[in-house]
Amino acid sequence: MSDLFRELPLSSRTPRDESGVTGDWRGQLADVVGEAARLIARVEDDSRSPRTRAFLVESGLDRERSEDDLTGLADAVRSGRRRRIRDLSRAVTATLVLARDTGGAVSLAPLTLGAVALYRTTAAPLPIRAVVAGRTLRSSDHGWEFGHGPLLEDTSERIVAFLCGVSEDAPGGGSRPR
Repeated sequence: MSDLFRELPLSSRTPRDESGVTGDWRGQLADVVGEAARLIARVEDDSRSPRTRAFLVESGLDRERSEDDLTGLADAVRSGRRRRIRDLSRAVTATLVLARDTGGAVSLAPLTLGAVALYRTTAAPLPIRAVVAGRTLRSSDHGWEFGHGPLLEDTSERIVAFLCGVSEDAPGGGSRPR
């Protein structure tokens, strides 16, 4: 079974050149913005729609450009300034909300989902962190896992949706305490 920590740069994986390791998540963020553009285009023709505006605000990208063209924004993010995991987490959360509200299926990279899951286990609100504290989270579809203790297994998307507060369904089929 794969362990997410073993796949991270500068970990105990097989030694290789890691001189290019960076905390910059702009490529992944651009991919998430592109996915949001795809979800919106599936249900609307207007790039200046309320859904686009809501995505921009929720993701924290509303001040990035004066226009609401998400494809152009994805290109600007990819070639722009460094991005942090917090930026990626906000955009993933906004995209998951968008997918839930439009009934669309989201397609995000396993590394993106795993990194956001790992980040959100420390940054989520206390009731969410309490559910996953002292547990091992395992992705049934992408093979990553982290943590120690009893196993909570689900798809990457469902794990991240719970950790981001988009869903109240805890990994493994439970629900968040109220």
